[in-house]
Amino acid sequence: MEERARCLALLGFGALVGSVSTILLLKFRPRTVNGCDEKGGIEPVSKTRTNCCAVPGNGNNKMAGVDLLSDEIVSEQLTRNIQFFGLEPQQKVTASYVVVIGLGGVGSHAASMLLRSGVGRLLLVDFDQVSVSSLNRHAVATRADVGIPKAQCLKEHFLSIFPECHIDAKVLLYNESSEEEILAGHPDFVLDCIDNIDTKVALLAACVRRGLNVLSATGAGARADPTRIRVADLRQSTNDPLSRSVRHRLRRDYGIEGGVTVVFSLEKPKAKLLPFKGPAGEEENPSDYQILPGFRVRIIPVLGTIPAIFGQVMASFVLTQLAGLQVQTEPIVNLDIDHYRMLHQRLIEHEESLYGTALHVQVDVEEVMYIAKELWHGRSAREPFAKDVGRGMWRSVNELMLVRWDREKPASVSNLILLKFKEADEHESTTLEDIKEREAEFFDRVTSVLKRAELEFGL
Repeated sequence: MEERARCLALLGFGALVGSVSTILLLKFRPRTVNGCDEKGGIEPVSKTRTNCCAVPGNGNNKMAGVDLLSDEIVSEQLTRNIQFFGLEPQQKVTASYVVVIGLGGVGSHAASMLLRSGVGRLLLVDFDQVSVSSLNRHAVATRADVGIPKAQCLKEHFLSIFPECHIDAKVLLYNESSEEEILAGHPDFVLDCIDNIDTKVALLAACVRRGLNVLSATGAGARADPTRIRVADLRQSTNDPLSRSVRHRLRRDYGIEGGVTVVFSLEKPKAKLLPFKGPAGEEENPSDYQILPGFRVRIIPVLGTIPAIFGQVMASFVLTQLAGLQVQTEPIVNLDIDHYRMLHQRLIEHEESLYGTALHVQVDVEEVMYIAKELWHGRSAREPFAKDVGRGMWRSVNELMLVRWDREKPASVSNLILLKFKEADEHESTTLEDIKEREAEFFDRVTSVLKRAELEFGL
């Protein structure tokens, strides 16, 4: 027993001596970068806080273009990465340039791990400021950072973690006029961590047009199950309203069917957007309080761990891509997809039979899934009470078909209802004016459901 205690004491003493010697070495030994010591190298990091678009004080531009791993301290800091990837793949990572747009709960964690993993150049973009309520999910922000731009906050913290990284920070809103400023320079990857659908769609379309590698984060709010987060093509994302809307808008506005990689959750949101209350405590129109048009002011309930995991997943995906490490992502399996394909095909055949063409069918199989499950719960629109959506529902769906609610409008997400075959024939032989007059309750119920689809898809 005494011998074991002596061994443990010796081990502890050895670890202490090693730690002290490492600290002294880092403090007193000159660093060598490609044969040059530190004296002529890195400028001091500026801590000046400003609110201009380009955040000053990078202080590390002299490291740009240098093999960062030739620096002894950098090499030591990235030892575990080098052991994991190998030296040459890690050199690819440190030589890479990544743009992160949106620096909230998802983007801050993604950017943080890209930095800690040795990405040599980062551009951080966000127009917003750190708020007290964002501290539950932000990667580095503290109460002292509240009120300063998120881009500046990250940059200041990052320069104390990995000062050799070339960091640019822009307090800037992504739009058509700022596209060139943000996406120029041939970045190796662009991370889309934006939660505004108009901006997100415009950014993704620009990246596709420019041929840039882009990874997009979808809805991380109102979810709690980290085991259901996946990486896949946008066409394969399910149970995510934001993915659905982005996919629809990309196809409608830019003719982009796929080829965009996204991080999404298979979990259905567990909470809804909270109502907006003004200073008087009564519900008011959120748009009256918007700082910028189109950006939400209502609150999405967020468990801070999930956006953080989204960001970590994004960083892992990008790092393995940059290093050339092949990772086989888990396939997205949907056992009921054939049923939705059947409904989609039935819609196409009905359109061709009734209108002579299927060109006005503006939904794909994924959107048919949304219509059948989320809007009509696998039942006829004429049935007043929803049924559980499960395998048993297909006994009834096999007797249903999708038809236009308003024959004057195309077969879109916000203009399709599920009806039984006989009900569909009757619907096609009447007008909406007749339905509104004779069946006001049914008319109002269907209109309300279709309005929800319109809002969720941003139509």
